[in-house]
Amino acid sequence: MVDATPGKQTGAAKKIRDPETGIAFLLVEPGSFQMGSPSGESARASDETQHRVTLTKAFYLGETEVTQAQWKKAMGNAPSNFKGDDLPVERVSWDDCQEFLRKAGEGYRLPTEAEWEYACRAGTTTPFSFGATISTDQANYDGNYTYGSGRKGVYRQKTTPVGSFPANAWGFHDMHGNVWEWCQDRYGAYPSGPVTDPKGPSSGDSVVLRGGSWPYFPRYCRSASRFRLLPDLQYYFVGFRAARTLP
Repeated sequence: MVDATPGKQTGAAKKIRDPETGIAFLLVEPGSFQMGSPSGESARASDETQHRVTLTKAFYLGETEVTQAQWKKAMGNAPSNFKGDDLPVERVSWDDCQEFLRKAGEGYRLPTEAEWEYACRAGTTTPFSFGATISTDQANYDGNYTYGSGRKGVYRQKTTPVGSFPANAWGFHDMHGNVWEWCQDRYGAYPSGPVTDPKGPSSGDSVVLRGGSWPYFPRYCRSASRFRLLPDLQYYFVGFRAARTLP
């Protein structure tokens, strides 16, 4: 097992593409990291209690958010508000995503919240995988607002094609911004101590989403930022990224 410190895993991670769905996955190796945000991080929320997480199993995670073309191929419909084959699918509920994943094939699932943050951070401990702040050259969010020493930028007012912005150190695109991404976990308080392979609470009304979105402020794009919604809700700023369990 490898500790998730900078340089331990790079964008050269093993990549596979499912010929049936067209989804490209990157292999994420097991490791440990600090989940949540430190007490001094600007704009942190009270539910971001920092704690040590160990992931003991490798898994595959989508290189990008699931696209409209990939969704339509599996589901036969086009629910998104913004139209384009290479745009992320949106206006899909957590429940809708479960149906897509069932149809997509064996091993398909949503990432756990811990897996999502582990891949988003890509070995970093800063608010964003790109460093202490973020710009609209790196992610799609409301550029009328800033974080830390960052400058104002573009507000595109819509989703952008997946992979339009630089990847993080492990090769993942759009972990910050574009659309909020559903996770598998129900929303709940973090533990105060270290945990192994967490899967969130066993029950709860709301489900966790991660990553921020195109109409949201940059503080919501932080690696530790958490959002929650009821699993049957659909919004044009919410999509998802597929994960896959290794055989």
